[in-house]
Order: sequence, then C-alpha cells, then structure tokens
Amino acid sequence: MKIRLHFKSVTRRWFVEVFLIVFAAVAVFAVVSSLFLRSLYLERVRGIAEEYAYEFRALDSTGVDSFSDTAMQLTDAFPYKDKIEVQILDITGVANISTTGFEPTSGRPPEFMSAYNNGYADYIGKNEAGERIMAQTHAVYDENGEFIGAYRWVISLEATYRRILLIVAFIVAIAVIILVICAISGMFFIGSILRPVREISGAARKIAMGDFKARIETERTDEIAGLCESINNMASELENAEQLKNDFISSVSHELRTPLTAIRGWGETAKMSVGTDEQLVSRGLEVVLSEADRLSGLVEELLDFSRMQSGRLTVNTQPIDVSVLLKSTYDMYTELAAKQGIEISYTPPMQNSIVMGDPDRLKQVFINVIDNAVKYTEKGGLVLIVQTREEACVQIVIKDTGVGIPAGDVEHVKEKFFKSNKTVRGSGIGLAVADEIIKQHKGLLLIESTEGVGTTVTIVLPLYEPAADAGPEEKDSKENEKTDG
Repeated sequence: MKIRLHFKSVTRRWFVEVFLIVFAAVAVFAVVSSLFLRSLYLERVRGIAEEYAYEFRALDSTGVDSFSDTAMQLTDAFPYKDKIEVQILDITGVANISTTGFEPTSGRPPEFMSAYNNGYADYIGKNEAGERIMAQTHAVYDENGEFIGAYRWVISLEATYRRILLIVAFIVAIAVIILVICAISGMFFIGSILRPVREISGAARKIAMGDFKARIETERTDEIAGLCESINNMASELENAEQLKNDFISSVSHELRTPLTAIRGWGETAKMSVGTDEQLVSRGLEVVLSEADRLSGLVEELLDFSRMQSGRLTVNTQPIDVSVLLKSTYDMYTELAAKQGIEISYTPPMQNSIVMGDPDRLKQVFINVIDNAVKYTEKGGLVLIVQTREEACVQIVIKDTGVGIPAGDVEHVKEKFFKSNKTVRGSGIGLAVADEIIKQHKGLLLIESTEGVGTTVTIVLPLYEPAADAGPEEKDSKENEKTDG
C-alpha cells in the first residue's frame, strides 16, 4: 500500500474548506449587518420626519374651500423648517406651497400617483439637485371622498448616508481584520502541522531505506507528538526485529554448518576406511545418521515456524494419555543427561491424564522444553519433571538448576528469533513454536526463571471429558452398550 502526502494540497484544502467558508460567512454577516443598519437608520429618519410633519395631518379634516388657507397657516407656523421641508400639492401633484419659503420646483413627485391611489406613498432617491432624500406624500380627501390635494414632507439623507457609510466601513474593517487574523492563524497552524509532518516523512523514508536508528525529536504534547512517539517505537521495534533476524540467520547458519561439517568429515573418513577399518566406518555412519536427524529436526522446526507465521500450523487432536508421551520423551534424554553428568527424574501422576491433543505436536513441545533444560544445565545439575492432575487440567512442571534467564529476558523468550544465551546452540524459534502449539490445545506455557538459579517451565492442558464432548444421542448409545454388555 502506497501513501502519498502532498503538503501543498493541505494548504489548498484549508483554503477551500475553511478559509472560503469563513470568508463567505464574514461577507454575509457584513452585508446583512450593513443592510440591517441602513434599514434601521432609514426607519428612524422616517419616524422623525413623520413626527416633525405630524401637524399637517390637520389637513385631513379640511374641505376644498379651507384646504389652502389651513395649509398656509400650518406652513407659516411650522417650527422645524430647518430640519424638514413640507410641500403642499394641488390636485395635479404640483407643489405650490413650501415651508422653506422658496418657490417649489415644478413637476410632480415620483410617488404622487401611488399616494393618489393608496392614500400615501414613500420615496427614497435623489431630487433634481442630485441630493439624496427621503419623501412621503399624503393624499387629502374631503368629506365626500373627493381628492382635494396632498402634502409631502422631504428630508435630506446626506448626513444619514454618511453615518451609514462610516458604520459600514467600520464593519468592513472588522471583517477584513477577522479574515486577516484567520488567514495568519490558519497559515501558522498549517505550518505547525506541516513542519513535523515533513520531519515524520523524512524519518519514515529513512526507516523505509533500512535506517532503523532514525528518530523524530519533538517537544510537542499533542496528537502529532503521539504519532512521533509511535513512529519512534515502530523504528525501535524494527531495529530489534532486524537484530533478532540477523542473530537468527547467524544462529541457523551455524546450526546448519555444524552437522554438515560433521557429515562431510565423517563421510570422507568412512569412505577412506572402507575395507580397512569397518569399526571406524560403522562409527562414521552412525554420526552421519545422527547429524542427518539433527538437520531434519532443524528443518522441520523451521517449517513449523513458517506454518505458524502464515497461520497454517494445525493440530490433529485425539484423546491421548499425556503421561505416555511425557514418559517416552523423558526416556529419550536419560542417556544424554547421564553422559553430561546431569541428574534427570520424572514423577508420573497417580492416575491417567487424558487430554484432547495431537501426540506428535505435544511430544515436539516436551522435547523442546526438556532439551532446553538439559542444554542449559551444567554438569552436576538437576532436571525435574513433575506431572500432576488438578481439578480440570493436567500440569507438567519441568524444572532445572541451569544458568537461568536474565530478568529482563524472561518475558521475551517465547518471541520469535529471541535467544537469551547466544553461546548455546539453538535457532531461537523452538519456544515460539511450542507456545503456539500449546495455545492451539487451549493450554498455557508459563516460564519462570532466576539467573544463576534455574528455570521452571509449566505446561497446563485441559483434561478430556468424554461426557462433555458427546451429544445426547451418543450418550444414549454408550449407555445402551453398557446395558447390553
């Protein structure tokens, strides 16, 4: 599986997925706020203007004869001439009276017809002089509902728009500041991510090229620090695995070379002694066969390890008496132990211990454990094999007075390729295979050791219970057989 990292794409994705969204949100907020404030200010101006022109509502209760006189009186007495202009319109929409004292401009207001039809109408725009204004025209009807004229107030929006523009500029400035802060903080944050990612990528490339000593130094305490620590741990594990692999290859090469050297040497010796020294020929053939068996066992151990790694290590179980297997394995090592000056003893249980197991695989485990006990025990030492039967399991304890295992290595001795003592023959995979076999028998393989004192290996296997494994029909069949008998 290939993993491709494009650092620039991170910045691009941040820009598209984060910054543009923030920009859009800020822009929408600025526009909505500006429109809201504009509407708020214009509504406030309209309210003030309507309050100033409130007195002209008196025209609504006049008739056609008194309309002009009342309008003149109101115009003359109007107190807010410096704040707002009020115009009196005739039935054609032309202004003929104004509170400013100046002659009104000619022409009908743009909102006149709408006011004529609806009673009143608003206008926001520009006058003939180009000044921005707000105006409102009120139609006046007599008691018969006849249109007799209108009055129109007009107020300048220049100051209001200047204030709105100032506030909008302030909002835009705030929006720009927010975007700038977002951009700077975002780029800083991305940079703080990309820098360690580049370091991680560089270290990963070194590790991929075989430099397992490469490490990532970081003072961070976040998730990236956790990633760096994980990669450093991975590199340490790979370094250890590489060392174990090299040690394994060296050990296996030595294990293969030793019997091959013996086979070749004794084979040549036997060949030269044919017809002259038959006793030497016979001895040579015995050594050749013995070393060939040793090679075969090593190759089989390697094949078992390969099967274990690929998940193809299987067991063919059947009810067996584990005592028989253990006794036969013990008998195999009595002569070897005697030659090395080691005392070996076996204490069988008081009754049979039937387990559901693969006899070949379990014997392979017993051979491996007892062979290690004899191999690591010096002359004058002791190897004890004790088998006991517990409530639902059989327990096999193999204890020696050998060199023992350093405390730091005990938890690793069942790992593949691991050898605590590299001066003694062995591939370093025997216990790993043995542990896997015991696991497939639903048992436990436990190791306790003290350096300089000895090692104790405990194997626990569940006892076979025929009643639990047999189905109802099978149980009935067995009971019938007993009855018939």
